[in-house]
Amino acid sequence: MIGRLIAGVALLSLSSCGVDERPAHSAAPAAAAAPSYVVAIPVPKPTPLRINRAPRALEASISQLVREFPGIAGVAVRAVDEGWTVEAGGRRPLPQQSVSKLWVAMTVLDQRDSGRLRLTDAVSLTPADLTLFHQPSAFLVRNGIWNTTVSDLLFRALTQSDNTANDRLLTLVGGPSAVRAFIERKQLGEIRFGPGERLLQAKTAGLTWDQSMSVGNTFAVMRARLDPAVRAAAMQAYIDNPPDGAAPLAIADALARLARGELLSETSTRLLISTMESSRTGRARLKAGAAPGWTLAHKTGTGQELGRRNAGFNDVGLLTAPDGRRYAVAVMIGDTQRPMRDRQQLIQAVAATVTGYRGPSIAAREEESPES
Repeated sequence: MIGRLIAGVALLSLSSCGVDERPAHSAAPAAAAAPSYVVAIPVPKPTPLRINRAPRALEASISQLVREFPGIAGVAVRAVDEGWTVEAGGRRPLPQQSVSKLWVAMTVLDQRDSGRLRLTDAVSLTPADLTLFHQPSAFLVRNGIWNTTVSDLLFRALTQSDNTANDRLLTLVGGPSAVRAFIERKQLGEIRFGPGERLLQAKTAGLTWDQSMSVGNTFAVMRARLDPAVRAAAMQAYIDNPPDGAAPLAIADALARLARGELLSETSTRLLISTMESSRTGRARLKAGAAPGWTLAHKTGTGQELGRRNAGFNDVGLLTAPDGRRYAVAVMIGDTQRPMRDRQQLIQAVAATVTGYRGPSIAAREEESPES
């Protein structure tokens, strides 16, 4: 009978331990007689391990959306609490652009958690800190200096996608190597971090960065003067091997781990997610496709365009249902010639699919400038 254990086995097991408690001078006793009884211990049948499977309809819908989109795109959805994952094209590194501001923010908060900095710490910015593209804080550098705090820069970087605020935080935490060290230490997977906005964007355009490019529209003017073949080659090189590339699956997993409190302290986790909920960018992306009653904490990314071609059009974040269910979502378009409205509608469709939204789609096109 399965589960029957002979008591004699226990005696053999004890003797096999090599422990003999008899005095050294005593003689070995006669062999004990085998017991005339048995002990039966009932062994319950093993309970099958429950595996949460992703909804089949969601898998089919996400795959179809990516398959039919004209360009290189990747989508990943991870159920924060249930554990299942859906992805289509989610393992290929795609340009992050301003999505990479998330890793700078996490590095800042990780250093806060370890006591290396405080959110109330004073920070000064000068014209040497200015970057390019979207940088509202550039207007605050008056009389050659602007004094602010870590907390203010963090809020501007995440909610306005302010490039100058982000790059100043990057310098504060120790540069790109510090962010890469955080990504490696937390084992975030296929997520790269580039050299910072100025060097990344200059190289993508085919230029060599000079600080004078941060003033006015100097960068755009110098880029427009380039030989079109030079620009095309630089853009292609970036698309083929983006130094800020990340797999949507890795980003979705990192966001799920953030939501579960596995990356930062409880207070830093709450601060980061609540700040992401205040984001003002990408109103026609994930937010436009989510069903009523759902909340979104997210970060967008928008790359440069060359003619009709765009490299990097993204939205990643945490979607929370009215009943508390949470889903980490990453939608990334790495290369396409489709107009902005089509790119927005792909991202909206993913959000609508995840949240089960069946309402009217957002047809209005939101004009968006490169954030990165």
